[in-house]
Amino acid sequence: MPVTRHGPLPPQPYDVTVVGAGVVGSAVARALARHPRLRVALLEARDDVGEGTSKANTAILHTGFDATPGSLEARLVREGARMLTAYAAETGIAVEPVGGLLVAWDEEQLAALPDLVAKAGCNGCHDTRLLGPAELYAREPHLGAGALGALHVPGESIVDPWTTNLAYATQAVRHGVDLHLNSPVRHIGVQDGVHTLTTARGPLHTRRLVNAAGLHADSLDRLLGHRDFTVTPRRGQLIVFDAFARDLVRHILLPVPTALGKGVLVAPTVYGNVLLGPTAEDLDDKRATQSTAEGLALLREKGRRILPRLLDEEVTAVYAGLRAATEHDDYRIRAHPGQAGVTVGGIRSTGLTASLAIADHVMGLLKRAGLDPGPVRELEPVRLPDLGAASPRPCERPERVAADPEYGILVCHCERVSRGEIRDALAGTIPPRGLDGLRRRTRARAGRCQGAYCGAAVRALLEEGTAHDA
Repeated sequence: MPVTRHGPLPPQPYDVTVVGAGVVGSAVARALARHPRLRVALLEARDDVGEGTSKANTAILHTGFDATPGSLEARLVREGARMLTAYAAETGIAVEPVGGLLVAWDEEQLAALPDLVAKAGCNGCHDTRLLGPAELYAREPHLGAGALGALHVPGESIVDPWTTNLAYATQAVRHGVDLHLNSPVRHIGVQDGVHTLTTARGPLHTRRLVNAAGLHADSLDRLLGHRDFTVTPRRGQLIVFDAFARDLVRHILLPVPTALGKGVLVAPTVYGNVLLGPTAEDLDDKRATQSTAEGLALLREKGRRILPRLLDEEVTAVYAGLRAATEHDDYRIRAHPGQAGVTVGGIRSTGLTASLAIADHVMGLLKRAGLDPGPVRELEPVRLPDLGAASPRPCERPERVAADPEYGILVCHCERVSRGEIRDALAGTIPPRGLDGLRRRTRARAGRCQGAYCGAAVRALLEEGTAHDA
């Protein structure tokens, strides 16, 4: 079985093993799958792909306009944005090029905008433009009072992050990569050129290792004897407002960035609602993904200034994610030729955008470190459901309902999710084994009622569809 969740791992050594099935690790596994001669494993500590940092972000496809010029991050974000835009069109991943507005609320912020124009130019983003108050408010009539101007970044887009991660992993698995879930790495030993990874499911042997473990990349590095960086989990809390709020905002509304990150923003999502966040709280606990009263109060305070009417709208959900911040200003992607490995660390909020370019960069490092991947093949495209609000759902397509009536039986009315879509997700290449995974694949229980009406029916379908995996 190319996807396993329990039982011992295969005894034969893999050529390459990628640890971490987030958006970056899955992209690396997909890149390795282009070489049919390689035997590749994708190892994940949790029970689904994209269960860590990748599932809780602001879902922005960045231009990299404000990255540090000349940095590895700047280059990979710029390349990755082009690659992911093309990949999304091929795969059915929802993307909306809404553009961004970097709003200045005081004279100091206004004075910083010309430098950001220059920085954007250094990063290959030449279409930015300064806006005065009149044009700014014409573009965003519901913006709070007192804004002095803005920097318009037309290329900023919003994207479906969950389907992106799933698409990479699905394509990898369909082309021979073994995905082993529920397999946290506890120890690493090396003997005769082979790494032995001690996991919760027993040993796994591999000749080469790619550490894409996200929040735990520094811990995995230390098992190999390296202390190149330390991950400090940076919690970002966010508020999701109901789809009725969508008409209040037309662009991604960005603050002038600080040393802690891009700050609190207001952004539409491809799913049709509005995000407010994130906070930026440096913590010690890599499991602290709970929301706090203080964090949500801060977001409401910031949101009241940016878009006052947003605070009158219904809140659909709150969530928090942890970003892998380090003491360095750039990605920490390093080859360890003597240990036949590559570490992919310090991948912050731009990792989604840069993911495909990071994967190509890692392949280059592996080759320079001695990997002979053999011949290259083109991957068969995957086509996953478009979960964007701008596209009709299957229940709204008469021809699909006529061909399969299951698409006409709604289970989740808020998000218009049918029995047919849930059935398809449960029969997918990488099926979900929990309600959260099913929600990321279909939007079931993600709408206005948050499962209050559909929860029992969705759970029943999940249990029926996963009974064989008990």
